[in-house]
Amino acid sequence: MTRSRWMILALAPLFAVLLLFEVLPLCAVVMSSFSRGGHWSFGNYAELIGSGYHRGAFVTSLWLSLFTTLLGMGLALPISRLLQRVPEGIQTLILTYSNIGANFTGFPLAFAFIIMFGLSGSFTLLLKAAGLIDDLNIYSIGGLVLVYSYFQICLGILVIFPSLSAITPEIEEAAKLLGVSRLTFWRRIGLPILAPSLLGASVLLFANAMGTYATAFALAGGNVNLVTIHIGELVAGDVYSDPNLADALSMILVVTLILPIVAQQIWAKRRARRAS
Repeated sequence: MTRSRWMILALAPLFAVLLLFEVLPLCAVVMSSFSRGGHWSFGNYAELIGSGYHRGAFVTSLWLSLFTTLLGMGLALPISRLLQRVPEGIQTLILTYSNIGANFTGFPLAFAFIIMFGLSGSFTLLLKAAGLIDDLNIYSIGGLVLVYSYFQICLGILVIFPSLSAITPEIEEAAKLLGVSRLTFWRRIGLPILAPSLLGASVLLFANAMGTYATAFALAGGNVNLVTIHIGELVAGDVYSDPNLADALSMILVVTLILPIVAQQIWAKRRARRAS
């Protein structure tokens, strides 16, 4: 048996898992999204497009995802830059914490923030006692921004920090010798070098926020109209459930997540082609 056949045989379990847990479920969701009343139809998509409630869910999810992505990237980049200047032990400690924070999501994260910033949370009571706030409602869109930003910043640090190695000390020294200011260096040299990595990280953070369900559901429930929460309600709602409509909503969400990824890949390939 040739080497290529051995490799295919070794990868067969992986292909089987991808087929069973990725490809077939996706095909089932696609087919179900076009089913309405037991017949093949575009009715589910027509209802979603024509409903202000469904469109509002996408607007809210897009706003929340874009805002927390910008906030996460805006804080993760300077923090990652500062990490380059601290001892290796501190770097390891902060990166380890960031790794934990980026993966600490779902119900545990929501409950942790409720304990800290809920109506009777420890930090809420301290801030009220200090006279800094009058009220803090974490069960709202503002609370979701706070919680999302927590894991978005952590994830941003993990993604951005390795890419900063592209800006070598030699590049910075050469810029200093030429009399380039720090602001001009980052505007003309640093950010263009990091542009592919920063754009890729932004797409990752955006997709991470758009696809978040458990954290948002545990924290806000039905108080905030988000796409992921709405899909859950349509699948297992006590009052109103429509799995076919939920599948159509899921497919629109998938397309919303795929488009930025495809655009980023096309831009990166064109940039690499121009550079070569």
